[in-house]
Amino acid sequence: MHSETDPKQAPFSEFRGADAVVTGAASGIGAAIARRLASLGTRVVLVDRNADQLEAVGKSIREQGGNAVPAVVDVTQPDAFARLVQCRGLEGFAPRFCVNAAGIDLPRSKTGDYPVENWDRVLSVNLSGVFYAMRFAIPRMIARGGGSIVNIASIMGHRGIEGQPAYTAAKHGVVGLSRAAALDHAKDGIRVNCVSPGYVDTPLLDFMPAEHRQAATAKHPLGRFGTTSEISDAILFLLSDQSTFVTGACLPVDGGYLAK
Repeated sequence: MHSETDPKQAPFSEFRGADAVVTGAASGIGAAIARRLASLGTRVVLVDRNADQLEAVGKSIREQGGNAVPAVVDVTQPDAFARLVQCRGLEGFAPRFCVNAAGIDLPRSKTGDYPVENWDRVLSVNLSGVFYAMRFAIPRMIARGGGSIVNIASIMGHRGIEGQPAYTAAKHGVVGLSRAAALDHAKDGIRVNCVSPGYVDTPLLDFMPAEHRQAATAKHPLGRFGTTSEISDAILFLLSDQSTFVTGACLPVDGGYLAK
């Protein structure tokens, strides 16, 4: 819900004491924004299916004095999110913030040859998982009086990319889903936006051969890949009260990739 910002109020103080859900929190962008939110005093629910990595992220946050509750959840299972409220340490859980960063990619193949099982897997994680998380978070945000959601799309949510039909389709879907949800819930005091990163140094790109990496780097006018910290800065802005008149937007954070 909109309120005039108090000039004496510390920037990002709205995060202190609030609850947040971050999917894909075991690594990459998800882990980076989870750490950032926890550093601001947010109780962060870390959602991922990789239990070991999830616990490692949670431990590192707690060692820095943050409040992190790991929850091993497969985002492709629509009923799995309901179990979050049963996690120890989540008494009185009422999410104000939600970041959907869970995502996968699989080896490239032309559309006519793309394995059906790969299509189903990528769409279930990258698109359905975003919907399931929002379907869980939004009613709880309404009950607490509003909230802010940021979904992670991609430059591939705005351009067609050869050899990646599933990833491209899913990320286009995330952009459209975010806009639809923003319209559906504006009057509920819920803002929904998305961020479209360019290529970012995360484990998702570990599969990329050196020559492909060099070619991908050249597509960014700034001449490099982004960092998870840079993406987190954009996410934090869209989550925060610094962007109270922004909803249904998709912010490219891409080193100029989409400007060409």
